[in-house]
Amino acid sequence: MMRIITGTARGTKLITPEGTVTRPTAERTKQAIFNILQFELKERRVLDLFAGSGQLGLEALSRGAAYAVFADTSPEACRAIRSNIAKTHQESRSRLIAEDYKTVIRMLRGGEPFDLVFLDPPYASGLVDKALQQLLHANLLAEGAYVICEGDSKTPYSAENLTLYRFANYGKNVITILKKAETEA
Repeated sequence: MMRIITGTARGTKLITPEGTVTRPTAERTKQAIFNILQFELKERRVLDLFAGSGQLGLEALSRGAAYAVFADTSPEACRAIRSNIAKTHQESRSRLIAEDYKTVIRMLRGGEPFDLVFLDPPYASGLVDKALQQLLHANLLAEGAYVICEGDSKTPYSAENLTLYRFANYGKNVITILKKAETEA
């Protein structure tokens, strides 16, 4: 059972999509991610690509993020995300896009950039690297933005203009947190 760990929606039980297409982030891994980012959430804009149940974006909203966009192609995942947004009372601060990541990035291009991006596609899909490149090309990362990549790779993800902030193994889950540099004034 997944739940919101802390914040305004603390303890809310979340629905997970049925089937094997979605693999929810383990509770231990989610706790570690949010312990690392706990002071980086207030009033931030969040993009949860490959959202699954939406648990990562919803946890960020519960902890004070301003707004979140959730994206997934699976109809089951979108139903779960919609339900979880309602259960956590985050409708006014959320947007769900039922499209593939490339379409979502194209749709968001030219809009306000994101401060926090979660990339948790199916493992071994190779989509983290592709999504990182697309996000950078579309200028969707704000200065100082964090990109949290989840996978099973034993080496950290990387991309031009992003520096490695944290890399850690949590059982089978490997987390890479990248950070976009802030321009000095």
